[in-house]
Amino acid sequence: MSFSQRLNEIRTGFERPFWVANISELFERLSYYAAFASLARYLHESLNFSLEKTTSLTGLFGFVWFLAAFGGAIADRLGFRRSLSLAYFILSCSYFLLGSIAAPWLAPVRNALPLSVLVTIVIILPAFGVALVKPAVVGTTARASKENVRSIGYSIYYTLVNIGGAAGPYLASWIHQRMSVENVFRASAISVFAMFFAVLIFYKEPRKSTDAETATLGQAIRNFATVLSNPRFMLFLVIFSGYWIVFWQEFIVLPLYVHNYISANANTELILITDPLIVILFQVAISFLTKKLPSLRAITMGTLISGLAFLILALHPTVVMAVLTLGCVALGEMIQSPRYYEYISRLAPPGQQGTYMGFAFLPIGIGSIVGGWFGGKLMTRYGEVAHQPEKILYAITAVGVVTAVLLWIYDRILKPAEA
Repeated sequence: MSFSQRLNEIRTGFERPFWVANISELFERLSYYAAFASLARYLHESLNFSLEKTTSLTGLFGFVWFLAAFGGAIADRLGFRRSLSLAYFILSCSYFLLGSIAAPWLAPVRNALPLSVLVTIVIILPAFGVALVKPAVVGTTARASKENVRSIGYSIYYTLVNIGGAAGPYLASWIHQRMSVENVFRASAISVFAMFFAVLIFYKEPRKSTDAETATLGQAIRNFATVLSNPRFMLFLVIFSGYWIVFWQEFIVLPLYVHNYISANANTELILITDPLIVILFQVAISFLTKKLPSLRAITMGTLISGLAFLILALHPTVVMAVLTLGCVALGEMIQSPRYYEYISRLAPPGQQGTYMGFAFLPIGIGSIVGGWFGGKLMTRYGEVAHQPEKILYAITAVGVVTAVLLWIYDRILKPAEA
């Protein structure tokens, strides 16, 4: 097939809902990562939370991954158009509230609730929106793509997600350098609010497959019980959560660490572009180079590399080394990420791949929440009390190394059969 024929296939192979949904996902990711990039310093510097409380609250921003499996059932029942419009409305309100916590018009609410309670509620709110966006966009990609270009459709989806992930911290950096940090969250709100109107105006509900079954929320809960009843699978998810405890420190601890212990003038939001930018540029090449590695070995290797990456910054505490650290974290991510989902799909019993894949996001949520608590304890003990901040990074590296060792032991001892 010639290049022009393939290009024509791509041009005609996707219905309009595919492009509307995936472009809206780019702006959703931009909003999410812009807010995430500025969140830790906003909580600590503008709202005056302690380092320990700041990191714990920042970790709650990953609560979305606990709702992902249930969001799919809700999106199927509501329909993708309603789900997307509702999600973007929730997100726009959530980000606006997050940037308005100190605003005078919220004073009655601040007086009625402890500030930490109010912030916890507002930080968790975006999860209800994102949990609807993910399954609606992926479902639209499946329904609004012809069979011969569907795999390309998922590649487009993944690429746009990463572009949004890189653009978000850049937007946060640009705004934070010129305006107050609260405006980062207001810009995130405007971004997803525009997508609310884009969906209402341009999105048309894609057709359903004739053989597709719509899962109920009750079925999603029963699926969760099914996954819980598989102890080997659950053990793997718990162990792999260690990877995400390490990974999320780039948003939870790293901005505070660089600002407090390396350079108060460092552009911490801009530094966070490193990871998604490297993934965009090199994911295909890394996947090709590691394709012959067994899945669990690739997962273990990626976990080890991401953990060891923090040694770079511990041994050479400069802004350049912070960027290099994130580059190595990205390398570990590129090695393990695609192989992780492949491994989960092979572990799933016949006919239960969808159930197991839906709960493959649990380690991401566990890693974010536990990582927030863990990062706070490290920042308090080694940063504020002992004045040995490098030990924060040594401890993060230790979690990565221990996780890699546990994955190796899991593979050697249990040797779970692939379905």
